[in-house]
Amino acid sequence: MVLGVAVGWAAALVGGSWWIMAYVMPWGQIFLNLLKVIALPLVVASLVAGVASLPSLGQVTRIGGKTIALYLLTTVMAVAVGLVVAASLKPGLFLSPEKRTLLHEKFAALGSQKAAAAAQQKEKGPLSFLVDMVPDNLVAAASDNTRMLQIIVVALLVGVALVTLPDQKARPVREFFTSLNETILRLTEIIMKGAPLGVFGLMAGLIVQMAGDDPSDMAHLLQALGMYILCVLLALAIIIGVNYPVLLRLLAPSFLNIRFFRALLPAQQLAFTTSSSAATLPVTLDIAEKKLGIPEHISGFVLPLGATINMDGTSCYQAVATVFIAQVFGLELSLPQYLTIVLTATLASIGSAAVPGAGMVMLVVVLGSVGLGAEGLALIVAPDRLLDMARTVVNVTGDTVVASVVARSEGVQPTFLKNADNYDSF
Repeated sequence: MVLGVAVGWAAALVGGSWWIMAYVMPWGQIFLNLLKVIALPLVVASLVAGVASLPSLGQVTRIGGKTIALYLLTTVMAVAVGLVVAASLKPGLFLSPEKRTLLHEKFAALGSQKAAAAAQQKEKGPLSFLVDMVPDNLVAAASDNTRMLQIIVVALLVGVALVTLPDQKARPVREFFTSLNETILRLTEIIMKGAPLGVFGLMAGLIVQMAGDDPSDMAHLLQALGMYILCVLLALAIIIGVNYPVLLRLLAPSFLNIRFFRALLPAQQLAFTTSSSAATLPVTLDIAEKKLGIPEHISGFVLPLGATINMDGTSCYQAVATVFIAQVFGLELSLPQYLTIVLTATLASIGSAAVPGAGMVMLVVVLGSVGLGAEGLALIVAPDRLLDMARTVVNVTGDTVVASVVARSEGVQPTFLKNADNYDSF
């Protein structure tokens, strides 16, 4: 990762960005594509196998209820942290009028594109998210990563149907999906052998994309937005360093262990590099089952669902960005507007696809809820790719924390606790 940043920056300094994009970035894209291509079959196999392995429909409902409630709780907590940090540090007041004009001119066209995409989403109506959850064509849904929620709904229905069938009839199908799940996880291990090369290519490509052949331009823009970036990163750090440990301490104390976070580190690193919860899902599932000891019927249900609807990092970023843009435009937000942001950001994060950059499209909806125009996106586009990487780390961490809490509520002890009498707890 560090080597990729260094090589990308050096190439930009000597005008060699074209070489990075032509000969280095493709290896990163191949690695990312391999992860994406196994995400869909893994989601289907893990969800069907996980739900079908439950003994009764009542247990499906119980685990599902806990999962949804915890995801909503962590999302609301994340939005609240973002609002408090942005309202306290007031990053919008650090941006001079000259810098605002510069950013508007540089990124106005991209902001308009995001606004148009959000307008299409908004025109669908208040219950469009329910309609969008049910596919009219399974093959079409399977060919589009942004429609992963539709695949999850179908997989859940198949799993529920298997639970209600007699064991003799359900067993062959259940064993097929279980074997498919194990196969995809093994394939993940093979693909991860190429992770160093893939991460190197992705990071080098990211740097030259941001800098082009003029690194000073990128540094100038990032300096102007430094306080905003600091606020987002600080809020995300609070979520990982405070929110999640407190949640584990209260609801799953046996999982609050330094080994928990060490085990999760590979998934966090991959999330940071790919900016995609869906691409990271195979690794997250592997860690949850093999290193943390979370049973397959829980991890296979909670984690794929979380990769689609639980976006704590995204919702926190949307809250900070909305307050930042409001401050830049001189709008003083009232308490009802803050509450509106909490509600809208929570719902928007659920609607965000588990792919890079999707959170910015949904941000237009949050901005509109408090009377801000989409032109404000031009102020924050420059560092968004960097922040997208950081908030994806929070998204993946939050999914695993919730899976741990659900597992503990079902009487599961973590693997590292079973295998050691003494352990390093916080």
